[in-house]
Amino acid sequence: MNVVKRPTIKDIAAGAGVSKGAVSLALNGRAGVSEATRSRVLEVASSLGYRPSVTARALSSASADAVGLVLVRPPRALGDEAFFFQLIAGIQSEMSSALLLQVVSSREDEISLYRRWWAEHRVDGVFLVDLLVSDPRVELMSSLGLPAVVVGGAGHHGELASVWADDYAAMTSVVEHLKTSGHRRIARVTGLPSLLHTVRRDAAFAASCEDGVVVAGDYTAEAGASATRSLLALESPPTAIVYDNDVMAVAGASAAASLGVAVPSELSVVAWDDSVLCQQLGLTALSRDTFAFGARAARALVSVIGGASPTDEEDVLPELVVRGSTGRAPVA
Repeated sequence: MNVVKRPTIKDIAAGAGVSKGAVSLALNGRAGVSEATRSRVLEVASSLGYRPSVTARALSSASADAVGLVLVRPPRALGDEAFFFQLIAGIQSEMSSALLLQVVSSREDEISLYRRWWAEHRVDGVFLVDLLVSDPRVELMSSLGLPAVVVGGAGHHGELASVWADDYAAMTSVVEHLKTSGHRRIARVTGLPSLLHTVRRDAAFAASCEDGVVVAGDYTAEAGASATRSLLALESPPTAIVYDNDVMAVAGASAAASLGVAVPSELSVVAWDDSVLCQQLGLTALSRDTFAFGARAARALVSVIGGASPTDEEDVLPELVVRGSTGRAPVA
């Protein structure tokens, strides 16, 4: 019978080209090594499948008493996204552990951070958001044995726990509402094209609206305004635009007004993710209880950390709340 040798600190040291002492300092989050060395050691440890011994972990701490959430965003842009503030509030309402929130600039930085948290035993589990269609984080969590809940990962969460809402059905409901109001020239301003929920919404939009026009956005006001101006400059401009978040929708409505296009008599506007901003400005929006969604994700993570088997939970379907930004399609 072949016996698989458990990787050791010596193996990591050889792979990283450093001393065993440096490996120990890096793995335990202590001073004495550079950040470049620490990152290299953690990467080698992860690639070798190294796990600190149960005894060593027990001696250091049975629990980190913290969970992690990493967002890949420009720091300035985060302040505009009401969705995440409600999600975090819901998470905190169900957690006795501290929530360690980190904003990074790239997916690579996010993955490096998870490896560091795991090696230093900084968190007991993590929430994964903004899932990609093929996401290396799913496999990483499984290989590290780090408890995780994928927020919004229907069908692409591997063996991890998942809490999600049906973006496909929600987008279909929006398009059908607009069609019922006589709209045939419908456009969509998307979020980041690499994200799973963007792909699912794209598929639903294409299936429901064969002649629809799609413009890629990035959730920022600048993207919403720019996309709206380009759409309204078309020879046959849309009579309705669906935006992937509230920030782009507000900016889009403002851009339309600056061009002399009246909302809703000439252009109907729909936002994804209802917010106070949508409510105050009277924008039609897809609404769900994001606070409750976050609380549900938190309960799922607590359960997995406690040793329960991962679950796949579908949340309540977002509901279209019709306000003053949508109306009948203008007569040609």
